[in-house]
Amino acid sequence: MATPNRPEVWQRGPVEGIPLLLQPVAHALLHAGEELDALMQGFDENLLWEKPAGVASPGFHLQHLSGVIDRLLTYARGETLSPEQMELLRLENVAPQPGLTVPALLSRFHEQVRLALQQLSNTNEATLTDFRGIGRKQVPTNVIGLLVHAAEHTMRHIGQLNVTVRVLSGLSR
Repeated sequence: MATPNRPEVWQRGPVEGIPLLLQPVAHALLHAGEELDALMQGFDENLLWEKPAGVASPGFHLQHLSGVIDRLLTYARGETLSPEQMELLRLENVAPQPGLTVPALLSRFHEQVRLALQQLSNTNEATLTDFRGIGRKQVPTNVIGLLVHAAEHTMRHIGQLNVTVRVLSGLSR
C-alpha cells in the first residue's frame, strides 16, 4: 500500500528478475500482498466467516486469493489441477474451517505470491502467446492471458475483501 514516503509497487520500478512484459503481473501481485497485510492488521478472527448482507466471507476471499493464483499458474504451465488443488477449491466454500486463522491464510497467500514470482521469472516471453487450455473442457486461452487474469482476479478480490472487512469491522464496534 502506498504511503506518503513510499509509492505504490508499480511506481517503484522493475521487479528484479521478472521479464519486462510480465512486470505488471508482478506489480499487481506484490501490491495485493501489501494491501492484504494492511487490511487484515488487527482484524477480529471471530468475524472471519461472517457474510454481511450475504456476500462472501473474509475467510472465503483469503482462501480464494491463494487458490486462484495457484490454479491459474498451474494452467499457465500447461498442467492440469491436482487432486489436492481440487480439494482446496472445494473447501473455499466450506465455512467455518477450524484451524484456519488470518495469519495462516496470509502466510498461504504470501507463499503463493512467492511461487508466482518465481514462475514469472522463469517464463520465457516467447511463450506468452502459447495455447493453454483451462479445465476438463480445455477452454482456450494463452500463457499471458492466464498470468494477467491471475493478477486482475487477485486485485478484484482484494477490493471485495476490503469492503467486507470494513463493513464487518464497523459492525463489530
